[in-house]
Amino acid sequence: MIPSPNIWDTPDVYELENLASDRAGVIDTTLDALHPLAGADLLDVGCGTGFHLPRFAARGARVVGVEPHLPLVSRAAARVAGAGSTARVVAAGAEALPLADASVDVVHARWAYFFGPGCEPGLAEAARVLRRGGLLAVVDNDATRSTFGAWFARGYPTYDALAVQRFWDRQGFTTERLTIAWTFERREDLEAVVRIELPGPAAEDVLAEHEGLVVDYAVALRWRRS
Repeated sequence: MIPSPNIWDTPDVYELENLASDRAGVIDTTLDALHPLAGADLLDVGCGTGFHLPRFAARGARVVGVEPHLPLVSRAAARVAGAGSTARVVAAGAEALPLADASVDVVHARWAYFFGPGCEPGLAEAARVLRRGGLLAVVDNDATRSTFGAWFARGYPTYDALAVQRFWDRQGFTTERLTIAWTFERREDLEAVVRIELPGPAAEDVLAEHEGLVVDYAVALRWRRS
């Protein structure tokens, strides 16, 4: 496993990020247009603390979340139980999904695992578990535009957004370019989230420059049908 330092190390701060992200539901509306969730079997890869699991279940999907990091598995299971949700959580990684062939309609991954070259084993597993006509949807940053995209490019100057895009093009994915927002209630929450998403110097620089509680955020929603 490759650690995810933001959510693995600071899950409580990452929860603030989840709460602030896309309150308008742009991503979920786009996903539902691609494949309605009502009545669908959905797999959430890298579900983390399970933030999205009850939400998907509430929209009528039968939901399974997989997560390799055991402390997060425990948090996700507690969240699902506390919400009285029908979703379930399994400890597993994207490269070895504990599901039968052709058993799900939607595979969803939001800022988890599928970041470009190197994720081919997970792509193969997603293809295996998807039914014919099923949807694999990968939500990732778009570092080529928006305020947060500029921050990301500044914090990670070796990240090659064009090379990543070429990878997904070769894999036969369509890329939907969406714009969402971080919307925070408190400045200290925004600052805490920026500090887990960007390296120290870059985080301090952008915080010194940015006023307010809202950050426009470009997203690449990449999808392919089985």
